[in-house]
Amino acid sequence: MDSSKSGYGTFFGKVHGILMYEDFMKYWDDVETFQARPDDIVIVTYPKSGVKQLKQMASPRIVKTHLPLELLPASFWEKNCKMIYLCRNAKDVVVSYYYFFQMVAGHPDPGSFQEFVEKFMDGEVPYGSWYKHAKSWWEKRNNPHVLFLFYEDMKEDIRKEVIKVIQFLGRQPSEELVDKIVQHTSFQEMKNNPSTNYTTLPDEIMNQKVSPFMRKGIAGDWKNHFTVALNEKFDIHYEQEMKGSTLKLRTEI
Repeated sequence: MDSSKSGYGTFFGKVHGILMYEDFMKYWDDVETFQARPDDIVIVTYPKSGVKQLKQMASPRIVKTHLPLELLPASFWEKNCKMIYLCRNAKDVVVSYYYFFQMVAGHPDPGSFQEFVEKFMDGEVPYGSWYKHAKSWWEKRNNPHVLFLFYEDMKEDIRKEVIKVIQFLGRQPSEELVDKIVQHTSFQEMKNNPSTNYTTLPDEIMNQKVSPFMRKGIAGDWKNHFTVALNEKFDIHYEQEMKGSTLKLRTEI
């Protein structure tokens, strides 16, 4: 394991060049040797990409992770586990990630929003580069064991995406089942549910007075945070990082 410190001091280190939480790194050997089961369902997202909403849809054993493709335990591939990747546009991700840094204990001061965006563009945030994360999983989209979904599609037509997930898992999407899942995975329902909004945690762990964990859950909130200059800079960098990729995301709906 290539472990080195970044500018975040004692909060983070690096695993094979990718920024990770220091506490998580202590158990890296267990992660690498994790033994999957053939019926495991793996839900993968870059942080702050809507995994809570997706997790409500799947069963039996659900493994939720933010790990980039190259760090995912090999046993998931060896056992042909079904994997669902949920991708959210980078601008909304960085906004949500910024608030997450502010409200959850164990994070350093993210600085100003512009400073945090700079870190995000450089991949100097936990789980590394959003660009590499999303592109690598996009390249796996034709694998029969991988379902690639878009957060914006879920916001636009959750029912359609629920049916897609149910069918991917080899089940029959009855009207009753779809209705139930749609109800339980609505953002407002989850925002009011203590099991998904983390309001039962003390402020010392997750201070929801700073920002609620379930904040807005919309597409396009980035427009309330990016200045014109920052947006132009981000767009130029985004185009450079995504050059050659066929992955296209909507930044609003």
